[in-house]
Amino acid sequence: MKLLFDNVSRMSSKLVTKTYSTSFSMGIKFLANRFHDPIYGVYGFVRLADEIVDSFHNFDKKQLLSDFKIDTYKAIEQKISLNPILNSFQDVVNKYNIDHWTIETFLKSMEMDLEKSQYDQLKYEEYILGSAEVVGLMCLSVFTEGNKTVYEELKPYAMKLGSAFQKINFLRDFKADSEALGRVYFPQLRSNGFNTETKEEIEDDILNDFKMGYEGIKKLPKDARFGVYVAYIYYSQLLSKIMDLPAESIMENRVRISDKKKYALFFGSYFRHSFNLL
Repeated sequence: MKLLFDNVSRMSSKLVTKTYSTSFSMGIKFLANRFHDPIYGVYGFVRLADEIVDSFHNFDKKQLLSDFKIDTYKAIEQKISLNPILNSFQDVVNKYNIDHWTIETFLKSMEMDLEKSQYDQLKYEEYILGSAEVVGLMCLSVFTEGNKTVYEELKPYAMKLGSAFQKINFLRDFKADSEALGRVYFPQLRSNGFNTETKEEIEDDILNDFKMGYEGIKKLPKDARFGVYVAYIYYSQLLSKIMDLPAESIMENRVRISDKKKYALFFGSYFRHSFNLL
């Protein structure tokens, strides 16, 4: 029975999400139940593509990603895949009419990661669009459940929030990206290097993205709002911790939020939400 396989596929996407990201998994728990499986489906797809370019160093990454791309579109067209993660993802794409442009744009950014590179401003913006902003739009398609008017209204906010999350990830993972993977995403670093001035410039840019992203969270459908807000709170705390550190510390260590601190943040978020402080 395909129903049984579909259930296994959804469980596989959930397992991938919980294994790779405790923070994201916690945020999903605060969404309405009907959103859990589709958001796991989106994350599972994104995570697999990211793992190809980030982790599979002893394999032909370019061929793996090319095969993954072909299999993705085949799964969407045929509405089935023997790859459980892609089977889960195609179900979300077809059920919520996720724009195929977002998928193509995301995979293009993954292709950009196949090469060691220093990004200029245009390439940086292109990468942010594909690696983060369109992922926010995939999730927004789920949250708006086919309401195109609401989707179009919230689209710029979702993109800015995704952009802020990704830029914080870049700061958090600066050492690994630059040393292990040979990637320098921030265009400011091409001429100035990573110092206090460039760090503050990057942080100001993120704060501007966050400001607009937060306004969008308040406009989200109620059943999606709190889960996204939890992710916003986590990343806000991560950014605050990064802002308190000198540039040289960011270059040497990956900034983390302890699990104990995460739970405290989520409890505080629940308190604000319960008393309509959001």
